[in-house]
Amino acid sequence: MKRREQRECIFQLLFRVEFNRQEEMSEQEDMYMDDIKEEQAVQEQDETYILKKYRKIVEELPQIDAMLEEVSKGWKISRMGKVELTVLRLAVYEMKFDEDIPEKVAINEAVELARKFGGDDAPAFINGVLAKLAEK
Repeated sequence: MKRREQRECIFQLLFRVEFNRQEEMSEQEDMYMDDIKEEQAVQEQDETYILKKYRKIVEELPQIDAMLEEVSKGWKISRMGKVELTVLRLAVYEMKFDEDIPEKVAINEAVELARKFGGDDAPAFINGVLAKLAEK
């Protein structure tokens, strides 16, 4: 599985956080991985990477959300679309907590996720918020 495919899986799993209680997420993880395995061959190392990174992002959500609130003036997290919020959370994690991913790559990949999963204005919104964060 390519890194972009892994990132999409992490995004889709992270998206479920907005719609499920914390105690339900373990079951959601299992259901998601079962579903993805039915669609394509998933190596054990891919599954491990996806789940490990997803869990690390969830651990950092309070800090990530605080960073987003700081740079997205006029856009409270509660007002953001769920797709855009999830893309931003993943990108902020990659920019600020994942030393293996260059900041520019994280921004570019976030914009691509927004193109694929978000609305027409999502890529520009994502790019704008992440550009402000990158300046800090």
